Amino acid sequence: MEQHEQDQHPTHAERGTQAAAGQDRADMLCERVRQALAERTPLHIVGGSSKTFYGRTIEGEAISTRDHRGIRHYDPVELVVSVRAGTPLAELEAALDAEGQMLGCEPPHFGEGATVGGMLATGLSGPRRPWAGSVRDFVLGSRVITGEGKELRFGGEVMKNVAGYDLSRLMAGAQGTLGLATEVSFKVLPKPGAQASLRLDMSLDDALARFAEWGRQPLPITAAAWHDGALYLRLEGGPSSVAATRERLGGDAPEDSFWTDLREHRLAFFDTEDTRSLWRLSLPNHTPRLELDGETFYDWAGAQRWLRSEASAEAIREAAARVGGHATCYRACNQADIEPFTPLSPVLAKYHRQLKHQLDPQGIFNPGRLYAEL
Repeated sequence: MEQHEQDQHPTHAERGTQAAAGQDRADMLCERVRQALAERTPLHIVGGSSKTFYGRTIEGEAISTRDHRGIRHYDPVELVVSVRAGTPLAELEAALDAEGQMLGCEPPHFGEGATVGGMLATGLSGPRRPWAGSVRDFVLGSRVITGEGKELRFGGEVMKNVAGYDLSRLMAGAQGTLGLATEVSFKVLPKPGAQASLRLDMSLDDALARFAEWGRQPLPITAAAWHDGALYLRLEGGPSSVAATRERLGGDAPEDSFWTDLREHRLAFFDTEDTRSLWRLSLPNHTPRLELDGETFYDWAGAQRWLRSEASAEAIREAAARVGGHATCYRACNQADIEPFTPLSPVLAKYHRQLKHQLDPQGIFNPGRLYAEL
């Protein structure tokens, strides 16, 4: 793993391939962290605040990345982009779209203010995730302000540089508890040549059987969901492949915005007025129906299940654990004392504490965001 303090000036090669410069506020962020270290003051890392609901509530002085923004380097030929953490996610996606490219993990925004740093911190991916990969899978390198108040670079901008103890990918989903990410380099993908969506009326049991069957076939499926008596598929790839598969499977076309609405939780199932808590269940492929009270939306061909339920956290987590999965309380509507994330085993908790201590020895970055003891 490559690691060194940040170069304050871009190299000649970097200047030649820079995208919109934006604003570099790394020095100011480092100074703010060093001040917090001296005062032993915890910091609450703030980006666009579109995903503040996800995780435990924390106390600390805000340190904002919003002014540290801009696409520092973008090479469409090499399929690599390096972008500062405060950059709006929509701005990055627009730049990629102009070159016919995209973020393969299809990250949700959950609001106009969503930033690249928030995407990395939460590690959340959209409907394409089982077929393309997660946020973590596309991270090539990063610049991170550590618990010593120094900005270090980890990894690089090509796959061969990602080796050893890969802190850059550990940052994905860490909720800012390991350090303040100031810049991330991602691998990007070409947009597909053709796309089509299908809606087929069928029972849940039939849908789960189809998911298993189609998963063994070379079909251009990049999203699969089931809810309320209907199976939804997205096909992407070459025009002939998409057309042939569409003709073979049949069905009707859902609303054009269906997959975006699913990604952004704008479908009726995710109505925030619903008083039942919203749970996210991550399960092994082809897991059969779980006997849980409530209403379930099946995503990722059944590997990710959204559950609206008033059942206890213990009952939901036990049901997920019995089949080798885990459950996250996404929004606790009526049980404020629910821990969002599955409690760690003693061994895992030990490693989490050791990692936190190595990277943030004074515990100033988002303390308690994931677990109370971190």
